[in-house]
Amino acid sequence: MTAETVAEYDVVLCVGDTTFLDYGSITVKKEGYGPIAKGGNGLILHSALAIEPEKGQSLGLLWQKLWNREPKQKLPKDETPTQKKQRQAAARKEARKRPFEQKVLLQMGRSTYHCRKRS
Repeated sequence: MTAETVAEYDVVLCVGDTTFLDYGSITVKKEGYGPIAKGGNGLILHSALAIEPEKGQSLGLLWQKLWNREPKQKLPKDETPTQKKQRQAAARKEARKRPFEQKVLLQMGRSTYHCRKRS
């Protein structure tokens, strides 16, 4: 329905938004939830909304993706500051090696792709 509406316009703004659904107040950890924000527990939702630029009217939701991050490993309690620095440097190095498809930034790129595809 939104794709048909968007097709009627020459110019449409595609506004992206990432929302963190924090279920941290739920005491029982649910399978499929993961870490979010600052110590939260929940899901991440990225949406792309079509907006008509002249009047600012919402034309509808073009795309939406819900996902979770993998839980982080427990940190060693007896870690020295030097060991912490080394562990963090190794983690950053590993993150750089990770394929783009596994990175959060990809979700924003996907929303742009889906907006173009529908216009």
